[in-house]
Amino acid sequence: MMTGELEPPHRGGAGGRTTPVLRPPLTNRADLDGGSELSLLVLACTKEDTTAIDLASGALIRLRVRWPVGHEPDLALFDLVEVQLADDPETDDLAQPEAATTAELPRHVGTMPARRARRRLRALVARPDGPLLGFPGASAPYWEFRGQRPSATLIVPTRGPQFIRRADEGSTWVRFGWDRDDVWLPVESADATRALDAARRDRLSGKALATALGFRPHYLLVSLTQPRDGHCYKVCTAVLPRG
Repeated sequence: MMTGELEPPHRGGAGGRTTPVLRPPLTNRADLDGGSELSLLVLACTKEDTTAIDLASGALIRLRVRWPVGHEPDLALFDLVEVQLADDPETDDLAQPEAATTAELPRHVGTMPARRARRRLRALVARPDGPLLGFPGASAPYWEFRGQRPSATLIVPTRGPQFIRRADEGSTWVRFGWDRDDVWLPVESADATRALDAARRDRLSGKALATALGFRPHYLLVSLTQPRDGHCYKVCTAVLPRG
């Protein structure tokens, strides 16, 4: 648990070091050719994209799904899905090299028990060496990306996490330690927001957070957004159990 008074959040706060991540980025690659059929384990599902593990390669992939009007993204953690990529999967986004567009909605085929997912998750964990996603700060201009760094990563915080709701705007943030950094990220996870609502509290950590979530948080999924006013921002898109 983190202690001490909380300061106003800095959007991203990743120190100032430029040490590269030691784990080689994009070591495993999924088959993102047009028309490919993939079997995936879902980690997060938002309107912007669905992040999942490609079961064939073990790589993280970000799916752009064209959800019908009025159909909210409805995939849950550890759902198993099959998906066909579009003939042109649009894999040329240099800020999100793992992203691809689907031809249709993913087909739900089951759910993987959390314990079975443990090995898959453990294999993806980034080491706490250097700034998150390979660059310091909360965001970076879109034109600075060259397709050489991952845009999503699974981490185990070295301290925390603590979830906070900012009363002035109602947004949810997560505070956690990453190496020597005290990191604040905006949260785009409905589960985290619901946990604060259920607990009727604006700050949760430790046992209280585990109770509200229904599991002890172990992993955080950190992702880059699509460009917003020309910048891609670091956000937390999911909080996961150990498995």
